[in-house]
Amino acid sequence: MRRPQLDIQLKTPDQIEKMRAAGLVVAEALRRMREAVAPGVSTADLDAIAESTIREAGAVPSFKGYHGFPASICSSVNEQIVHAIPSPEQVLADGDLISIDCGAVLNGWHGDSAITVGVGDVDPALLKMAEVAEDAMWAGIAAAARGAASGKGRLTDISHAVETAVRKGGRYGIVDGYGGHGIGTEMHQDPHVLNHGRPGKGPRLVPGMALAIEPMITMASPRTVELADGWTVVTRDGSVAAHVEHSMALLPDGVWVLTAFDGGRARLGDLVTARQPAASTTP
Repeated sequence: MRRPQLDIQLKTPDQIEKMRAAGLVVAEALRRMREAVAPGVSTADLDAIAESTIREAGAVPSFKGYHGFPASICSSVNEQIVHAIPSPEQVLADGDLISIDCGAVLNGWHGDSAITVGVGDVDPALLKMAEVAEDAMWAGIAAAARGAASGKGRLTDISHAVETAVRKGGRYGIVDGYGGHGIGTEMHQDPHVLNHGRPGKGPRLVPGMALAIEPMITMASPRTVELADGWTVVTRDGSVAAHVEHSMALLPDGVWVLTAFDGGRARLGDLVTARQPAASTTP
């Protein structure tokens, strides 16, 4: 079943269960990569960890081959915001900040998530920016859950919640034009979810919607440049950026953060659906 106009794919609870399985594959790949991040590790090393983890689970890396993308993750370091291609020549150094975006498809359903991780001894201001991005992501997810529960929520309530949390956190640039998206039987679906905007606009938030919420913020200007490789997006002024993401789905009794081991329970409490056990399933 699809909603008109934007062609939003609504999922049944059983289909969301399948998306949860894909989401846990992504969560495990990101967990292993987070543990591996250290000075001297290349972004190609991280990509190999992701691909082996995904394939061991019987899934397929959804990034690899997507419009010709050559890897299983996007590994964006420092001024790189999104879509950077892993390389054996890009070796992490003490003080770097890396954003790792990972996706997997399992039995036809997609999971998509991103983390930002400090390498070694990192400037606390950069770590704070990454924390603000994460807090903003969770604020957006909570806004979606509350909006669906009230029956009055609109898509841009998520955008407004993300922006409000970022502005509360400090003077950061919110990257324009890039944002979250619908997810399901394709990695990118309607609707596009901006990280800024006025509330109360766009389609209603209803059970069956599955969205990837992904703030991208910078230490200074939000303006971007795409490099000659046709993929890597960097800050125009060279400032460091952070990018985080979770895939979530709305059910009749709450939200389910499909790419979080605990389904979002620790951050969202009773907003999380009863389909997610109260106890964390973190390994």
